[in-house]
Amino acid sequence: MKKLIIYTICILALLQSCMDDDSLHDFNKLQINDKSKGVFIINEGNFMYGNASLSYYNIETKQITNNVFYESNDLPLGDVAQSMTINDSLAYIVINNSGKIYVININTYKYVGKITGLVSPRYIHFINDEKAYVTDLYSKKITIINPQSFSIIDNINVDNSETKFLQHSTDQMLQYNNFVFVNCWSYDNKILVIDTDIDEVIDSIEVAKQPNSMVIDKNNKLWVLSDGGFADSPYGQDTAAITKIDADNFKLEKIYKFSSLNSSPTKLKINGSKDTLSFIYGNWGNGNIENGGVYKMPINSETLPNTAFIEQKTRLFYGLAIDPNNSDIYISDAIDNCQNGYVYRYNAKGFPVDTFKVGIIPGAFCFK
Repeated sequence: MKKLIIYTICILALLQSCMDDDSLHDFNKLQINDKSKGVFIINEGNFMYGNASLSYYNIETKQITNNVFYESNDLPLGDVAQSMTINDSLAYIVINNSGKIYVININTYKYVGKITGLVSPRYIHFINDEKAYVTDLYSKKITIINPQSFSIIDNINVDNSETKFLQHSTDQMLQYNNFVFVNCWSYDNKILVIDTDIDEVIDSIEVAKQPNSMVIDKNNKLWVLSDGGFADSPYGQDTAAITKIDADNFKLEKIYKFSSLNSSPTKLKINGSKDTLSFIYGNWGNGNIENGGVYKMPINSETLPNTAFIEQKTRLFYGLAIDPNNSDIYISDAIDNCQNGYVYRYNAKGFPVDTFKVGIIPGAFCFK
């Protein structure tokens, strides 16, 4: 709800400087076939304004190209770009509030197809070349699609109607052997376990309220970061926590509780060697919190870290990613959620490498 207020303010500000729609179509489309190593930045855009965008950053040359989807296809990306996943030569961009997934070539950015018939999609995870799962914020199911035909073929029931919240709100996915772990973030406290051989939920794991991100370490331990919700939530508020789970038997091994009820950490990530966790320590309602920033935590640590590895200071850290090849750190700054944001690139030791401007509310990254 806090984000809705921010988005409303942004819409009013943006309407004061409306663009000339005719000028949007007066350009030459990008003619690119870039096979470089790089990272896509998924810019959410403002809720209900349809100004999501996609940026591409060349890691070697440090060149940033913004609006690559629109400039390549003369087609707006849509309303709230949530995530992006690459499968072979294709990238699947999940557009949450538009209820669709765009598919593009990862080198030319050209439109290949789209998947529709979704309610409020969040993430896509590929089981094999002919089957992928799509989670959803509001639907009572995880949708199963055929990535080759871009069609819906089945679904996995996640109805939770015995509670007043009606269903599990499914979000990120991680696969371990033939199991897929799914975190239920909105007004929930469960990690669902799906058997990919039968496409059914076979178990669930209870964690702290609102698990928002997950990683698996080198020892096959599942780590879950929960933000605890927010004050006045109908679901109630809990202290934020990181939960360590054995991925083999689904048992909780350790719970790390944060000390401040005001904290709502997000974006749990792991480095290339899978032995160090990182996350954004902030308040997801407004981002302002004492000692905010990016924190690092070795997987063998007995306690949570107490000092920032990279300080937030006056910035609004929103997105976080770690290059799986060299563990470079990418942090997005949403600034005020209205203007174009920035991305800060650091090396694994925390030294600045580059800074570049992207689109509105840069929320996610996808490495090519």
